[in-house]
Amino acid sequence: MMRYNLPLSGARLWADLMEIAEIGGTAKGGCNRQTLTDLDSQGRALFARWAEQVGLTLRVDRVGNMVFTRPGRDPTRKPVAIGSHLDTQPTGGKFDGILGVLAGLEIMRALYESGAETAAPLVLINWTNEEGARFAPPMMGSGVAMGVFTEAEVLDKRDAEGAVFGTELRRIGWQGSADPAALQDLGAYFELHIEQGKQLEDEGLDLGVVTHALAQSWYEVTVEGTESHGGSVMAGRQDAMMGAAPLIAAVEAIALAALSPAGEPGRGTVGCVTVYPSSRNIAPGRVWFSIDTRHGDPERLEWMGAEIKATAARIAAARGLRIAVEDFWHAPMTQFAPDLAAHLREGARARGYRFKDMPTAIGHDAVYMARHVPSVMLFCPCHGGISHNEAESITPHWATAGLEVLADAVLAAAN
Repeated sequence: MMRYNLPLSGARLWADLMEIAEIGGTAKGGCNRQTLTDLDSQGRALFARWAEQVGLTLRVDRVGNMVFTRPGRDPTRKPVAIGSHLDTQPTGGKFDGILGVLAGLEIMRALYESGAETAAPLVLINWTNEEGARFAPPMMGSGVAMGVFTEAEVLDKRDAEGAVFGTELRRIGWQGSADPAALQDLGAYFELHIEQGKQLEDEGLDLGVVTHALAQSWYEVTVEGTESHGGSVMAGRQDAMMGAAPLIAAVEAIALAALSPAGEPGRGTVGCVTVYPSSRNIAPGRVWFSIDTRHGDPERLEWMGAEIKATAARIAAARGLRIAVEDFWHAPMTQFAPDLAAHLREGARARGYRFKDMPTAIGHDAVYMARHVPSVMLFCPCHGGISHNEAESITPHWATAGLEVLADAVLAAAN
């Protein structure tokens, strides 16, 4: 593989990361730049200024995805894209998503400064609402582009305060007229991201080449009983919390028991819980909670869902409760493009970086992209695996390693 001698600057990438982190910066050193807020608009505007300074042409589609294009020598070639997201969690860090977007920008800067050309056009994408923190579910921008969601259903989504996605998108000035589905016609898609785990750091590695994404199934659970006074006798109560609690505890046990033939367990998380009426001296009449399940073996993931529903039925019968476990969202196991992964491996070897092949257990825009476009991801380590947290941290060396290998692989694909 040819090593391209572009004037890539890890120091400039780091400076960009620190500057954009000031938009929505928090007292604990993180970022709160949630999607379709005024701060999101400010971050988008800064990114657009930087991109346009190096000759990129911006178009914005109807769900707010920002798509920058750099022409290639051969306009008949399908573009090679780099992408990720600028939005954050409410208590997010400086690197989740933003690293991939700004690394793509640094590649475009280096090409601009050197006057180098690629055969295929290059595209840089900031996806709308990857995080799903304010408007759920996550990855809406790429989901619409790849046909997972319709434009109408996304534009009609509401946040917890009742604000409408489409209204907020227009309010902050970032609804364009381009067709999101046009992004299905890309020739390749690359995404650099922090690992959000600690395998790479623990193993002393610089990078991870992501070969596939684990399957995921999300559920919403409603446990219904009857409210009763906290001073009433225990016998005969239909306490929704006492039904929810063992089912919540069972999620972890079921995930750990879902061993694949290779001995890999599942992953299960209860992330949201709502209690009604939420009074100190009332046994709750209703409890709602979310369940997130993931596995590298789709059959074991299916078993986890069936076991959760069976456990819910047993608890409901034993306690005289009504428990509904509703399917909310599913993402199948997704393979990334082997030829693009090979470009990443070759780049890492050529530059002397230590790496391994690995899956992602976390959803990213690349997972949706892979449904229509050859796609791949590259991970760099993050300290302690901490992410979606203001303490999220990486080193300039890790960022530079990701930048350099990403650039080599993108240029190999584009040429």
